[in-house]
Amino acid sequence: MVSIYKVLLNLGIIFVSYFLGVDNTQASENKDQPERGYAREVKGAVTADKFMVSTANPIATKAGYKVLLSGGSAIDAVVAIQMVLNVVEPQSSGIGGGAFILYWDAKKQQLYSFDGRETAPKSLNSSYFIARDGRKKSFWDAVQGGGSVGVPGTLRLMELVHQRYGIVSWSELFQPAIQIAREGFVVSPRLAKSISRAQKRGLDRFPVARAYFFNKDLTPKLANSRLVNLPLAETFGLISRSGANIFYEGSLAHSIVTSVSKTKFNPGHLTLDDLASYQVKERKPVCVPYKDYEVCGMGSPSSGGLTVGQILGILENFDLEKQGSSLKAAHLFIEASKLAYADRNLYMADKDFIEVPEIGLIDKE
Repeated sequence: MVSIYKVLLNLGIIFVSYFLGVDNTQASENKDQPERGYAREVKGAVTADKFMVSTANPIATKAGYKVLLSGGSAIDAVVAIQMVLNVVEPQSSGIGGGAFILYWDAKKQQLYSFDGRETAPKSLNSSYFIARDGRKKSFWDAVQGGGSVGVPGTLRLMELVHQRYGIVSWSELFQPAIQIAREGFVVSPRLAKSISRAQKRGLDRFPVARAYFFNKDLTPKLANSRLVNLPLAETFGLISRSGANIFYEGSLAHSIVTSVSKTKFNPGHLTLDDLASYQVKERKPVCVPYKDYEVCGMGSPSSGGLTVGQILGILENFDLEKQGSSLKAAHLFIEASKLAYADRNLYMADKDFIEVPEIGLIDKE
């Protein structure tokens, strides 16, 4: 049985991402955002002849680059990147969460999309959001603790796409993350701000998070300090040797369910059956014509493809190239986004449960 210490850190975003945020008041004044932007940097366009890697963290980018440079496939790089991100960006990404993948098969000239998003435990219903006194829970009361934990999908997704498109062995792709977890990594300014901000929302009330993200005097880890995660390295070793089943049906599954159900604050509803029955779903991508291009994205339960598709569909009615970087161009973009987001909030959801009028939302008429 793997200890509760290992489980919480292994899962990365299960206990952490929803209540870790970063402070950038210029980016937004909305206090309810789980995580706000840390900084914005304008860079010029770059090109590549053979391949390119872009991730949220330079350590993960380097790991993916090395995989591609050694002859691995794009999906091989994705698996290695995801595991490294779990180590260096636990506030945002990890096998305790979910993911979507858009995959272009160059040989078949076909785009595939895969839904590895988290799902709610089967026992959960709308009463979860109601407090004992009958009032609606506040955002942070609902988010913290085991009660907000969904069934993780990322690892099953990585396994499925690697089985289809991978070249490098599954175990080899875990080695960069295992090495970084064992040897440690330098805390980024973004992670440091996330930890500090999350402390105000109760991150240090959870013993495992407190031991990992804070010093003995309960001050948060600072940027440029070093974090080592031996339990995560051990867990990645187990998964690299045994596959995803140990996470969804084996010893890790038991540890996850125990940990989630026994948080002192807002205990969870996740069961062994929830984990064992999780399935990745292949979805049809959402594609819209825009000038000389076909722009594709992820469909429901993601709102990204449809929302971007609506914005582009509206803007295609105007000559943006002629407008340049003018006030009118900015106005058109903002208004198109406002309309698309109004539809997003009204119509878009998980189409396995709620009918989503995808075709109508991106219909040119």
